[in-house]
Amino acid sequence: MSTSLTAHRRAGNLAAGTMASIDELKSLCRELRVDALKMIHAAASGHPGGSLSSVEIVASLYFSEMKFRAGEPAWPGRDRFVISKGHGVPTVYAALARAGCFDRSELSSLRRLGSPLQGHPDRIRLPYIEAATGSLGQGLSVSVGLALAERFDSEDYRTYCLLGDGEVQAGQVWEAVMASAKYRLGKLTAIVDYNKVQLDGFVAAIMDLQPLGEKFASFGWHVLEVDGHDLEALRSAFAQAREDERPSVLIAHTVKGKGVSFMEDTYAWHGKAPNEQELERAISEIRSAAD
Repeated sequence: MSTSLTAHRRAGNLAAGTMASIDELKSLCRELRVDALKMIHAAASGHPGGSLSSVEIVASLYFSEMKFRAGEPAWPGRDRFVISKGHGVPTVYAALARAGCFDRSELSSLRRLGSPLQGHPDRIRLPYIEAATGSLGQGLSVSVGLALAERFDSEDYRTYCLLGDGEVQAGQVWEAVMASAKYRLGKLTAIVDYNKVQLDGFVAAIMDLQPLGEKFASFGWHVLEVDGHDLEALRSAFAQAREDERPSVLIAHTVKGKGVSFMEDTYAWHGKAPNEQELERAISEIRSAAD
């Protein structure tokens, strides 16, 4: 390991596109949760619940799974990642900063006018973003296009798409699911952040997705159900997805607001920023949590 990379890791960061150890990822996940909450608090606006539920998924992608280079956002060989649930992007910004893509001091500019870190990802302002998302239901369609481009351009990359469970209720998602199977996009992996809570209630009560795995399988997808907070399980599932010729979906069972007791499993924290006292309590819980 180079001296600069060692210093980068000692500063609480990891090099993007490298195979981080599970212990390194666990430590990183705690810091990503803290970073995301600090950003949302500073903006006095944002979505903590879905940002916290996707931390292990995002950390696994950027620091264990994807080919990715900090400083080269347009590298042709990079794997593509689309966060379809665009409101959960604070976790992605935190990961990019920890990877050395931009200075962490910029995280406090979340949602400010002119900031590259908008409340929903903006590819024009931040070139590490593959697509502007947040109009829910559209990200998988974009990912299908990226996967097809890889084939037509004879490139060699994989495409990953992170979906919220609430947005899987959208019909456009299932059109993209059909197209992915028709064209046998084996280099496309979708991940459903299945925290079972959406904007104003529980998914099962608003528009139940079950049996979700069977639905994807019926369209010809390779289905993997996984604990979305288990880093070892995520690593294994991504490896299995790479070996299958069909498009794959990880149905990642997660907890809304994971890591903060008063935010967990409630829609009250879907789109609400913590105040100073709530932020301090949340950080204390995250930092004191056992592995």
